[in-house]
Amino acid sequence: MNGDGQGELARLRDLVREFVDERDWDQFHTPKNLAAALSVEAAELLEHFQWLQNGRRDELGEDKLRQVRHEIADVMVYLVRIADKLDIDLMSAVEEKMVINRAKYPAALVRGDARKYSEYKHADQRAAD
Repeated sequence: MNGDGQGELARLRDLVREFVDERDWDQFHTPKNLAAALSVEAAELLEHFQWLQNGRRDELGEDKLRQVRHEIADVMVYLVRIADKLDIDLMSAVEEKMVINRAKYPAALVRGDARKYSEYKHADQRAAD
């Protein structure tokens, strides 16, 4: 990935650090607490989609879309904060994970199919038998 992505993530990290420092909240931001907060925020994001048919933009409406945008921001803030506390480079972590995912889910094998990789392995074994 280009350096611009790294720069934007660093800027975001610094923005969150500044916010936390102004409130003396670092003492509460253990990785465990941040992971729990991230989970709560992810659930709050999911809540907006709970009873929708498919959750597309046109189903949300402008007010709900604004609320979803804010929940996404909360999720991102906690994710960036956890990575910062654990000294994890988010861009490198994503790039590394995409290499793993490409190996688990080869495009030629999984295109258009939403099964989990372990289901492909079982299907391949049964076909070989």
